[in-house]
Amino acid sequence: MSRRILIVPNPHRPETLEAATVAKAALRETGVGVCADFHADTDEPIDAALVLGGDGTMLHAADMTRGTGIPLLGVNLGRVGFLAELERDDVATAAVRLAEGDYSVEERGTIDVVVTERDGGVSTGWALNEATVERANLRTTVEVGLDIDGRPLSTFGCDGVVIATSTGSTAHAFSAGGPVLWPEVDALLVVPLAAHALFARPLVIGPSSSVTVEILERSASTAQVVLDGARAIDVARGGRVEVRRGAEPVRLARMLDAPFSERLVKKFSLPVDGFRGTRDVEGWAAGI
Repeated sequence: MSRRILIVPNPHRPETLEAATVAKAALRETGVGVCADFHADTDEPIDAALVLGGDGTMLHAADMTRGTGIPLLGVNLGRVGFLAELERDDVATAAVRLAEGDYSVEERGTIDVVVTERDGGVSTGWALNEATVERANLRTTVEVGLDIDGRPLSTFGCDGVVIATSTGSTAHAFSAGGPVLWPEVDALLVVPLAAHALFARPLVIGPSSSVTVEILERSASTAQVVLDGARAIDVARGGRVEVRRGAEPVRLARMLDAPFSERLVKKFSLPVDGFRGTRDVEGWAAGI
């Protein structure tokens, strides 16, 4: 069976479409098949996916290939691009190395989400970065009850609650004041958003724990749970959102042998001038 590479560009940015053209040409020179669309239930197997864009495009590609085990290689053509492995000048090289299987694979944990309404209706979803239970009415707060492992912890009014994976700790949870977790930390992160409560600090809980957010009957607003900033499920008063470790990890293709600390320095442009370590600081910040 011939090898095939899936190319997933951000369709709304001209530079990513140009990069897709470059990648297709490089792949065809290697004799590898190119796929521009993919449906897991009907399509032939894909060896890997080249994702051209920012983190939003990576999250879209992860949802597109959910449950297939296809490794995703991201080339950052967006802004921060925490999920991407390479930068915009590496498109052709990335395509060839992907075709040759010249990469390692890193598995990232996910979360599974179950929304149970008061009438018994059930909706499900999943996320790689985070599930955010948000107020539906932006002019008021949502009153929630938070429990961990089926035990009540607290109730409070807030703008919402973020439940994130280690991968998602640098996304919405980070902007809300949560800690950065290294990707290999097997944990869930719970971060209340603008909570009116004395005890509303970020929590880091174990991988076997579950988090439930209930929309209290007295809440002035209903809610919605937003998955990776892209998919939403409405939650009425009395509804419950249960989040636990996901059954299906996402596989990321890796071509760089740089620790996560170097990724933090590069992506956040952290000040390392004056560092007295033994390594060259400019090379460190550049990921060399």
